[in-house]
Amino acid sequence: MQEKLATIARLSQHFGHNPDYVFLGGGNTSVKNETELYIKPSGTALATIRPEQFLKMDRAALAQVFAIPTNADAALREAMVKTAQEQAVRPFGAGRPSVEAPLHNIIEYTYIVHLHPALVNGMTCAINGKAACAELFPEAIWVDYCDPGYTLSKAVKDELDAAKAKTGKQPQVIFLQNHGVFVGADSEQEIIAIYEDIFAKLQKVYGDDLLKPIAKFAPADIAAVQEAAPVLRTLLAADNGARPVVRSLGDGQVFAGPLTPDHIVYARSFAYCGPANKASLDAYKKERGYAPKLLKIDGAGVFATAADLKTAAAPEIALYNALYIEQLSQAFGGPNYLSPAQYGFIENWEVESYRSKVSAGAAAGGRLENRICMVTGGAQGFGLGIAEYLAANGGIIIIADVNAEGAKKAADGLCEKFGANRAFSVAADISNEESVEKVFAEIACLCGGLDLLVANAGVAKSGSVMQLEKKVWDFVTNINYTGYFLCVKHASRLMSKQIVDGAGRWLDIVQVNSKSGLEGSNRNGAYAGSKFGGIGLTQSFAKELVENHIKVNSVCPGNYYDGPLWSDPVHGLFIQYLNDGKVPGATCVDDVKKFYMDKVPMHRGCLPSDVAKAIIYCVEQEYETGQAIPVTGGQVMLH
Repeated sequence: MQEKLATIARLSQHFGHNPDYVFLGGGNTSVKNETELYIKPSGTALATIRPEQFLKMDRAALAQVFAIPTNADAALREAMVKTAQEQAVRPFGAGRPSVEAPLHNIIEYTYIVHLHPALVNGMTCAINGKAACAELFPEAIWVDYCDPGYTLSKAVKDELDAAKAKTGKQPQVIFLQNHGVFVGADSEQEIIAIYEDIFAKLQKVYGDDLLKPIAKFAPADIAAVQEAAPVLRTLLAADNGARPVVRSLGDGQVFAGPLTPDHIVYARSFAYCGPANKASLDAYKKERGYAPKLLKIDGAGVFATAADLKTAAAPEIALYNALYIEQLSQAFGGPNYLSPAQYGFIENWEVESYRSKVSAGAAAGGRLENRICMVTGGAQGFGLGIAEYLAANGGIIIIADVNAEGAKKAADGLCEKFGANRAFSVAADISNEESVEKVFAEIACLCGGLDLLVANAGVAKSGSVMQLEKKVWDFVTNINYTGYFLCVKHASRLMSKQIVDGAGRWLDIVQVNSKSGLEGSNRNGAYAGSKFGGIGLTQSFAKELVENHIKVNSVCPGNYYDGPLWSDPVHGLFIQYLNDGKVPGATCVDDVKKFYMDKVPMHRGCLPSDVAKAIIYCVEQEYETGQAIPVTGGQVMLH
């Protein structure tokens, strides 16, 4: 059996890696012998499944599904089927099998590969699909649409039994209306050959024009996106106030109705079409019974929405897949949409809800669960350490840095550690207003808004007031003071749009200041002055922006001795202070470092995690704004 499991895993990966065959990693595969069926677990991607991941099921126990009375209440019947399937898993409780396991069990061939290719569904989702199937694939069977689960398995069983009674064997290909196709065979090569033959015949009918992929939408009007997307985040917020990601897909069309169960799971039966206002969205939710996942907003284009960036990709993929199927269906009389009874069953089916959750992966969790958090100067050092801590606590992280390559590398590292699409990067020169404005427009398009701005980017250049060059003074001031102002200016414009009719969860701006913003710093006037000024900005911004439900605070770290600001052997403050004679009697960098460590009652430098914890405190504390919170190990305290 191990060789057969290796074969079905190889087949699964072969098709799973090809988007022409697989939609959002879906479909299911199995292999069997006389007594056991091994099937892909629900929610597992075909492209990555390994032999040991297939669930073993007792075929005799699984066959008992067909003893369940067909006239039972639909909800009760599905619950009984689910229980029967779970009891057939060996060992019991090892996992949840595909809902179509009973169907796999009754197909007599060793290997079964069930997929939902767009080329196939161009026919199965078409008005004249059944007639076309009979002409193109006379050896196959066609099963009219019926509810997935037990109902589908029973319908296929009846068709297979009838076909075998006529010919003495089961057909190898089963087309399911508005669903997909099953292919069975006793060898890997035969499965691949059958699928290639299906594709070849359909491609010939479609012709070059219909086979052209749906072009990506043109970008929508940026100003309109910036107005609509933040509003949608709040109007679509969860019951606990958590705002979703709202991603601009551009200027295009949405599908006219539901075509397959997969489209309903990932994109709902219908998109919302209308203005970005509460009354219209509430009317949609009242009529449909759910919030939309795709929205076509008047003047602003099409948006996809989900809890996070990863799951926001699914409605977009579903949209393009549905539009392509609508296009292909023109070869067979046009699209045949599911009826209200048919799509209503899917919308309320527990199995599809489970599959959607498993496919999406585990929730981010953490104290910042899926809050969109921008960290300026986040490509390295203190900023990257803060970003990593926020990501570990569930935040969606935007790394903003003038070092575009470093920012991308940092974001990629966070995704590798915390999951796909957990972070992304933007290139930003915070001393340049045009660059800052562009960054926040990009954020509006990519995720719809912002929950937390961590204004961390900063520079330090020491020197005596008697020798410091004005260009050095200007450099420090432009980043630490003016840059903070520019980020708050444009962040608050975006954030404030997320407060709709005075409602919406609080938003946060937290400046990473310094202990040098609380007391002067010898021969470091440019830096300390910019940080003192930063606290003045924080207090002023806090008083103004509280009306916009935006809290503004500063955290004032002690020295991060391990970071490049201090420890860089060429440009770090240790070497600068040594060269400037700031520490009397110091003859080497270690003397300078010891001098500063001895100033800290807790006898260690400040770490990024220390500051990140203070930042999260600012977010969670709903009665705190305009504060400058020391994080100094007791070295500098509030007066």
